[in-house]
Amino acid sequence: MPLSNSSPGRKRVHLRRIEVEGYLRDDGLFELEASLCDVKDVDYPLASGVRPAGEPVHLMRLRLTLDATFNILAAEACSDRVPYPGSCDTIGPAYQRLVGLNLVRGFRRTVAEMFADVAGCTHITELLNSLPTAAIQTFATFQRDVDDSGGKPFQLDRCHALETTSEAVRRYYPRWYRGHRGPV
Repeated sequence: MPLSNSSPGRKRVHLRRIEVEGYLRDDGLFELEASLCDVKDVDYPLASGVRPAGEPVHLMRLRLTLDATFNILAAEACSDRVPYPGSCDTIGPAYQRLVGLNLVRGFRRTVAEMFADVAGCTHITELLNSLPTAAIQTFATFQRDVDDSGGKPFQLDRCHALETTSEAVRRYYPRWYRGHRGPV
């Protein structure tokens, strides 16, 4: 179901685009490449000068190398477009501290602690928050939706629709259905 129509009329003034691409490398490892881009639809005055409409205010990029268990083996971050050149774009090397973390075990909490406030870039840190689910989707490319090994499918009880008491689980994964959950 789409969003309802907005009322009254409006004019867009800002666009944030987050993009994540997942890759399988020739050596069997995985890479995630992510970017965050902020663009204003109007000229944007900054202390460092006016950023003309349509030119990025922020363009941050990340690359993580992962093994098959979501462990981060390498990390690289850069800031191609920033509001304060010579300052914002110097934080990238700090994100090498991600090496050794696991992307699906306490990752968001750890990242929030490691890169809070002046220890990181707000935009790069925010971009990191979209990587756990993007990694799962990347890895899912090579997994069967229904695992023949007899184990509970990974995706069950990890989102609202696939709670083991849900209609979707009853319909598509009957073996794992646990009955109706009562009123909320």
